[in-house]
Amino acid sequence: MGLAMLMMTVSAQVNTYIVKTRTAQQKAAAAQQAAVNEAASQTTDENAPTDFISQNFKFYSLCDWKEGMKFMVMPEKYDLIVRTFSDAATGKEVSSMSLRHKIMIYRGHTVSADGHSRVNFFCQDNNKMYYFEIPNGSFDDYCYGKLGVPTLAYLGDVDIAKEKLMGKKLYTKGTIYRVDTEYDGDGYREVKMPKDMEVTVTQVGVGSRSFPVKIIVEDANGNEFYQTFALSKTNSGMRDDEFIMDSLKHTFYASFELQDAIMSVNRDFTTYIGKILHTMQPTKMMTKGDGKDRTVNVPKMTTFRVDQAQRRPGTPFVTLSLTEMESRRPYYRDVLFTHPDDLAERDVRLDDYFGYIFAMGEGAERQTTQEARAAIRQGRVILGMTEDEVTLAMGEEPNEKVMGSNGKQDWIYYRSKGKSLFIHFGRDGRVESYNTGATTTKKTTTKKSSAKAAQQRAKKGTPIEN
Repeated sequence: MGLAMLMMTVSAQVNTYIVKTRTAQQKAAAAQQAAVNEAASQTTDENAPTDFISQNFKFYSLCDWKEGMKFMVMPEKYDLIVRTFSDAATGKEVSSMSLRHKIMIYRGHTVSADGHSRVNFFCQDNNKMYYFEIPNGSFDDYCYGKLGVPTLAYLGDVDIAKEKLMGKKLYTKGTIYRVDTEYDGDGYREVKMPKDMEVTVTQVGVGSRSFPVKIIVEDANGNEFYQTFALSKTNSGMRDDEFIMDSLKHTFYASFELQDAIMSVNRDFTTYIGKILHTMQPTKMMTKGDGKDRTVNVPKMTTFRVDQAQRRPGTPFVTLSLTEMESRRPYYRDVLFTHPDDLAERDVRLDDYFGYIFAMGEGAERQTTQEARAAIRQGRVILGMTEDEVTLAMGEEPNEKVMGSNGKQDWIYYRSKGKSLFIHFGRDGRVESYNTGATTTKKTTTKKSSAKAAQQRAKKGTPIEN
């Protein structure tokens, strides 16, 4: 056992994917500390994109894996009982712990002589071939089920995060983070940190199979702490709908914000007047429609200019007057410039916080024609509009989207007095026809009946105003 522990320590010292917070590093050898300091001195691209995660971390299903993709074996408790890999030379199963922290390079998939599908790997650390045998069915059946290979943490995400984030300034958005408690194991303790605190990324390494990227940051006082993330979710074994409750902190934006992409929320709200910003989340706002104020659902990445900011007397809220930059339509939104956790009021929510709703700078770029722009600014839908142009003209996403078997799509906007606007798109994704007609209430309207109504009522005609 002593020899095994010694070998694990040596392995950790030369493996740059294994990183630890300073509390654990102080117990390590001087050589390891020097290597960490060298890694921490690396620089990164100064022009990181605003939508950092989606533009840099692509999800690869097992069906899309390319030969040469790198993974690290990160066994969890369950993997001590169920073995994942077999030695390709002997066909014998191999203990997951014996492969712990070893790098596996994907070498495609094959079918064995007895008809079992195998996912093949070359181990970079011992120059041996291994395979994972798919339990049931073919390779295609397995990968289309969005399944992966147990124990493996995708190193592609780690490499990209290291390149893009080393030395970057971030702001904390959560309150619970971690500090390592041992150098040779995975022990940690949770620590509480304040929100909206500026920190610097000092190290990026491997976390676990579920959350492959470990990002270590340092605050102004020299305290280090970390969080682990599933950035692309490649082989993470986690579905999107599982990132809720406690797992939500393992999504990047729930724990950190890039300084390049957003500003720390300034409580002097007047400093935002005249600034350009965009929505980071789909959010409800007020706008003009049908001659009166109404609440609409504004999509994510919509760009606005802040025209006015006025505090609502007797409340912690500030009313922002906004102009959507493409349609020039006015919007209004009550926001908090103090985080809800710092307020005594009970009727405040996180989704009213300025730093949760908005980020500074422009959002998604939308291509519009000159003819469509004129209609968008008047709040009208015309023939030939794209989906983006319709959303801009209407000022919100539709209440219903119905996809037909012919590849065409219907959008339905509920209006007052039992009316609805039906918009029918052709196969090219452009408005083919539209019409306003009566509809049933939301509770009794079904997608099938809505689609049928849209197809029967839609007729070509003059532009319909929002």
